[in-house]
Amino acid sequence: MRIGILCSGGDAPGMNAAVRSIVRTAIVCGDEVFGIKHGYEGILNEEFYIAQDGTLVMGIRSVSGLARLGGTILHSSRSKRFQTEEGIIAGAKILRKYRFDALIAIGGNGTLSGARDLGKVWDGQIIGLPGTIDNDLLGTDVTIGFATAVDTAVDAVDKLRDTAGSHDLMFFVEVMGRHCGDIALATAIASGAEIACLPEVQETPEGIVAKLMRIKDTGKASVIAIVAEGYQNGAVEMQRILKDAGNPFDSRAVVLGHILRGGSPVASDRILASELGNFAVSALVQGETGKMAGRINGELTLTPFEECVSGHKKINDDQLRLLQVVAS
Repeated sequence: MRIGILCSGGDAPGMNAAVRSIVRTAIVCGDEVFGIKHGYEGILNEEFYIAQDGTLVMGIRSVSGLARLGGTILHSSRSKRFQTEEGIIAGAKILRKYRFDALIAIGGNGTLSGARDLGKVWDGQIIGLPGTIDNDLLGTDVTIGFATAVDTAVDAVDKLRDTAGSHDLMFFVEVMGRHCGDIALATAIASGAEIACLPEVQETPEGIVAKLMRIKDTGKASVIAIVAEGYQNGAVEMQRILKDAGNPFDSRAVVLGHILRGGSPVASDRILASELGNFAVSALVQGETGKMAGRINGELTLTPFEECVSGHKKINDDQLRLLQVVAS
């Protein structure tokens, strides 16, 4: 079997570990793996990863030591051309030109949507892997890169605590998450933040200020608020809104942004990526297609693309209740 592999959309720590697992599993199965650079745009540009020996086939040495590296050696991008019917048809034609039998696409909602649409016009097999720090995909309890992003955010907040305490400040710390507040929620719990602003939970400015007043009355002089980027346009806007509503704390806004995507993946992301990469190849060998590999309740699962992209995963109610207790 000739398998193409690509990373699309935002990069996530653990993508390289997934690539490593896919390549080595495929070799054991007697299959060939070709790396496609820059995601779906790379298909349209016929841009392939060149191995150390100058060939297009990725070998064991191509992925040595890859599990510990952040980013993706295949590079990633978002392709506007592949969002059109003409682009998808052109991509299918190129995959036929190079005689690909299967494709493994690593990425988030947009990546899986592209894989779903490609499957309608290409007769090859397609399996997706959930590579996104947002943890917003249906079909898996956790996505590749989420744990590392939270770890990076918590480390940053721990450092901000020192300055907040030294200067009696409130910090609004913005983390990624336009539609899903999982990073913000997990970061708030792990860092001991007093306030968490999640897209799924809309509070009035007056309600948040009332809570800040109560915190101030206890004698606490510094506060951390974790703000998902999708909540009221992020930390800077929240700082302004709450100042106008009577925030009793002097405040600053910090946007962590793309720093959350980088860095060496933590062990749990490396393990998840390795498991799902191996599982994806096994699924192809068994004839599966049009599905995303994930892990639900500790079990490896396959979920149709259509279900994975039908909406965003709900916030964890148990963790939300936990935050409300420990941040009170």
